[in-house]
Amino acid sequence: MTTTITPVILCGGSGTRLWPLSRKSYPKQFAALIGDTSLFQQTALRLSGPGFAAPVTVTNQAFRFIVTQQLAEVGIDPGAVLLEPSSRNTAPALLAAALRLAQHDPEALILAAPSDHHMPDAPAFRAAVQTGVTTAQAGGIVTFGIRPDRAETAYGYLEISPDAPSPSPLRRFVEKPDRATAEAMMSDGGHLWNSGVFLFTARTMIAACARHAPKMLANIRDAIGRARPDLGFLRLAEEPWAACDDVSVDVAIMEKADNLSVVEYTGHWSDLGGWDAVYRHAATDGTGTATHGPALAVDCADTMLRSESAGQHIVGLGLRDIVAIAMPDAVLIADRSRSGELGGVVAQLRAMGAAQADTFPKDHRPWGFFETLIKGHRFHVKRIVVDPGAALSLQSHVHRAEHWVVVAGTARVTNGEEITLVGENESVFIPLGARHRLENPGKLPVELIEVQTGAYLGEDDIIRFEDPYQR
Repeated sequence: MTTTITPVILCGGSGTRLWPLSRKSYPKQFAALIGDTSLFQQTALRLSGPGFAAPVTVTNQAFRFIVTQQLAEVGIDPGAVLLEPSSRNTAPALLAAALRLAQHDPEALILAAPSDHHMPDAPAFRAAVQTGVTTAQAGGIVTFGIRPDRAETAYGYLEISPDAPSPSPLRRFVEKPDRATAEAMMSDGGHLWNSGVFLFTARTMIAACARHAPKMLANIRDAIGRARPDLGFLRLAEEPWAACDDVSVDVAIMEKADNLSVVEYTGHWSDLGGWDAVYRHAATDGTGTATHGPALAVDCADTMLRSESAGQHIVGLGLRDIVAIAMPDAVLIADRSRSGELGGVVAQLRAMGAAQADTFPKDHRPWGFFETLIKGHRFHVKRIVVDPGAALSLQSHVHRAEHWVVVAGTARVTNGEEITLVGENESVFIPLGARHRLENPGKLPVELIEVQTGAYLGEDDIIRFEDPYQR
């Protein structure tokens, strides 16, 4: 049996409880909520090194280039990246990865983990994983529980025998409790928080799915069998994938299986499910106030002030138990105890037609990113950053012309039949209808300001003739 563990990182979620920093177009796992790296990068680093193979990441197709770019930034081989045609929760995602790995090794040892949890003590977590290896190789499914330090009603629980050694047989899963039940479970010594992390072999998980969710297994086999490679990604077949139930792996399989064991992880853990959870893990001053970015707190207590823009200063005066998050296009001010209600707030914004409900102000693309500086009637001004060696598609527009001013680096510009190098403080005009392309041939990012003018300035006004990313 193999002793190398393959991490399966589930990275397709688009949570709203950390709005406005987390949105559908750029969810929390890709944000640097705590520290200088994203939660996804922290997860990948935690599940890397001796004893770990390259990860398998299962993600939404919209995030595919973000995944590979963020892994490259921290020096991790992207491994296999499976693309979900649509969101179907964790059960189909985890099973797809297990079936893919079983094609090469049915006994592959898999550690399935969410991409958006905070576990700062990586060595302690790896040690806990090693505790469960023998049980998993013997055909068991191992999950990991955290000893509660408060009566938390936002987490599910795992019931085990009090003082049982790890791994301990799981008695049952407990859904999110009310306050009185959470307090009782915290004091009885027989309940742990459910981390949602599982260790098993590919064969074990496939057998469990065959027993408890056979229809899903058939659909995912079909989705894997009809999958097609796409620029190093594996795009799962859309039709059988859409036929799968939208269900978590806990509900579909784990709560029905009889071979689960629990390893207690004694380090810090949080799913960072809301701003109150982020606050609990933030560095605070003597008044319990946490600041991030250009922020000033005056006579505040038990408050978090966070600015996500270098040019936007947030000031709090006399605040108590408040969360204030400033983004370039949206600001949240909330009672800290009510930050868990943001899902409903985002739904209201969506119903109002507010783009900020789902769309992030910085639009990440496979070649870099752009962000809107100002937009008005018949004009749109953007800041565009193109990564070294990257290129936009060869394209044209029906309704707009563009004027590019390079402010950093040197760009290679195709404009009609002409190809020129455009350096800092130089500009180029792209007439309406002209075939054009922007490339970065250098080793440093190219930054430019783009001014669009025309009758229609939507992102769908693009005719692509050549595209290195096959969009």
